[in-house]
Amino acid sequence: MPLRKWVQSTNHAIEGILHAAKTQRHMRYHFYAAILILIISFTIGISWSEVVTLIVLSIIVLSVEMLNSSLESITDILFREYDERAKRIKDMAAGAVLITALGAVVIGYIILYEPIKNFFHRGLAVAKHSGSDVAIVALIVVLIMVVLTKSFFGKGQPLRGGMPSGHAAVSFSVWTAVTLISESFISSLLVLTLAFLIAQGRVSTGIHRPREVIIGALLGIAVTFLLFKMFSY
Repeated sequence: MPLRKWVQSTNHAIEGILHAAKTQRHMRYHFYAAILILIISFTIGISWSEVVTLIVLSIIVLSVEMLNSSLESITDILFREYDERAKRIKDMAAGAVLITALGAVVIGYIILYEPIKNFFHRGLAVAKHSGSDVAIVALIVVLIMVVLTKSFFGKGQPLRGGMPSGHAAVSFSVWTAVTLISESFISSLLVLTLAFLIAQGRVSTGIHRPREVIIGALLGIAVTFLLFKMFSY
C-alpha cells in the first residue's frame, strides 16, 4: 500500500475514534478509565505483565464499545421507526459491552486488590520506575489526552489540524523524556531541534495554527514532566 493511501486510511480510522469519543459519553468514560488504570498501576507498582494485561483489557473494552456504537448507527439507518428487531440488535450489542466491561472489572480486581492493599499498608509510598517505562506510559497518556481534547473541540482531522496538534504533543513528550533520561545536553538539543522542525512543519504547511501547535507542545511537556517527577527513580 502506498504511503499516502496508508496515511489516509489511518486518518479515517483515527477520525472514527475521535467521532466515537465526541459523540459517545461511555467512550470518553472508558478513555478516562484507561488513564486512571495506568496511573494506579504505576503508583502501586504492579509488574509489567500485569500492566500489559490491564492495557489489553482497556483496548478490548474500547474496541467493543466502538463496535456497539457502529451497530447502533447502522440500526438507526436501517430502521427509521421503532422495530422490535432493532431493539434486539441494540440490546445484544449493549450486552456485549456489558459482558466485556464486567469481565475487565473482575480481572482488574483480581490483579489490583492485593497491590492496592499493600500500597496502603506501606504508607502510600509511590512506586518508582525506570525512565524508559515512564516514557512509554507518558506517551500513552499524551495520546489519549490528545484524542479527548480533539473530540472536545471537534475541529480538524486527527492528522490534519484541530486542537491540539498531536504531532507537537508527541514530539515534545519524546523530547522531555529524552532530556530527563539521558541528562545529555547534545541529545536533548538534537531531539528538541527535531521537535521544533515537526511543529514548524505543521504550521508552515497550513495544517495547524501556531496556537494549536503551542498547546500541543505544552501538553506533551507537562504530562511527561509530571509523570517523570512522580514515578522516575
